[in-house]
Amino acid sequence: MRYEESTFAWTAPSTRDRPDGLTRVRCETDDGVATVTLDRPDRLNAIDRTMLDELAAVLGWCDADDEVGAVVLTGAGRAFSAGSELTDDGFGGAGAPWVAPYQVRKPVLAAVRGAAVGAGLTLAMQCDVRFVAHDAVLALPFVRLGVTAEWMGHWTLVRHVGLGRAQELLLTGRRFTGAEAAAWGLAAAALPVDEVLPRARALAREIVDHGAPVAVAATKRLLWEATRADPFDHARTERQVMEALLDRPDAREGVEAFLRRRRPVWTGRASTGLPPWPTERVPLP
Repeated sequence: MRYEESTFAWTAPSTRDRPDGLTRVRCETDDGVATVTLDRPDRLNAIDRTMLDELAAVLGWCDADDEVGAVVLTGAGRAFSAGSELTDDGFGGAGAPWVAPYQVRKPVLAAVRGAAVGAGLTLAMQCDVRFVAHDAVLALPFVRLGVTAEWMGHWTLVRHVGLGRAQELLLTGRRFTGAEAAAWGLAAAALPVDEVLPRARALAREIVDHGAPVAVAATKRLLWEATRADPFDHARTERQVMEALLDRPDAREGVEAFLRRRRPVWTGRASTGLPPWPTERVPLP
């Protein structure tokens, strides 16, 4: 499996089996929805290299297995994640290669309960949708630790909240609440803590139950590419992707199911069914 870093999609499907022997991450599936849990509650789900490796393996499997239609990412215990594990040697997960949520061809939704700090928050910002607890404690305190944000933290924060708010949050490293995050557009909604995970799972279920997998994957990629593209170049990409999908059986099935008021039966597979991408570079050998 290779990933071309200049795009938001895998250049070839993964062939990994479902990971086993996990110690830092749990993965449970329910009729197409995978719930991936950062599972180190005694350390507030601090991210070390082992957790990153396991998360990469699980997300790679979610990307490849077409029985998975959407992913919910959450944390065990009192936190989503307190960020990179801090040790005498520095930051536990910094610089390690891994699979990011935006690279998965299925929607990844973050259910943030408790703290999401540093890399824990930049991880959530790489997801497609975020639900947070009202009283969640959020922060990007990188400058207070003598470093800058990574994992596309600057780009995603500006994308979600605008340059002015991003400057305030990253230059001060201050804490803010889930309610503030929702008001600024960083989260889809701020909820009572017990409603966060059910709300994320309900939205994942809606996507799985109604969306054509290839159309969902293509839409996810178009959305991630939209904010860095020239509007007219992106419009051409949209048109070419749409025209390619119009020739697929799922487009005919979607229309027929709508007209006959029945549930569609999709045959396209997200892992292999994306049309040739107009802006794709030639994959590396």
